[in-house]
Amino acid sequence: MRDMSADAQFSWRPLLGAAVIGLLAFTAIATCHADTSLFLNVFVVAPVLLVFTIGSVIYALIRRRQLRTILATLAVLWAIAACFFLYNREHPFAIRETARWLIWSHEYKQQVLAQPTSVNGDLKHIQWDASGFAGVANNTAYLVFDPTNTLSDAAKNNQAAEFNGVPCKVRAIRRLENHWYAVLFYTNQAWGECN
Repeated sequence: MRDMSADAQFSWRPLLGAAVIGLLAFTAIATCHADTSLFLNVFVVAPVLLVFTIGSVIYALIRRRQLRTILATLAVLWAIAACFFLYNREHPFAIRETARWLIWSHEYKQQVLAQPTSVNGDLKHIQWDASGFAGVANNTAYLVFDPTNTLSDAAKNNQAAEFNGVPCKVRAIRRLENHWYAVLFYTNQAWGECN
């Protein structure tokens, strides 16, 4: 006869496994292009997570096994998903930018520094990332070299404002390293094409 107390015990293995798999999966998705990431989250991850949640709860209730473990594992998966969503909501390219900067910053620095000095005082920059479809709801981020670090305070406070050397009001600024910033413009704005 089976020992029922073993089924009622809490197991940490599924919880830790779900945390590791969730972190790896959501990090991989977040490093994709912004439009691909959004598509995967909305049309793949959310439905799979919802079906998995419903199936797991039904299984646990019918079999009356490991209900606490299953609920804790699901809570971890949903918490990880919520954290990634909330983190990317303010600056939708944040995780992707960090990964790209860690791997290819040398190449990006060369591209930016090769830009000619602007006659109107704009900071050296390149288009860094973008999302949107067919001219609708376009969000553009720029990699900006700021030799005087004037964008530093804005990056610390994540304040939206206008800055010398940047032609449009910006939605968010992230400091990638000393003198290097990711500058996200408001929707449907591009460098020199402000609304």
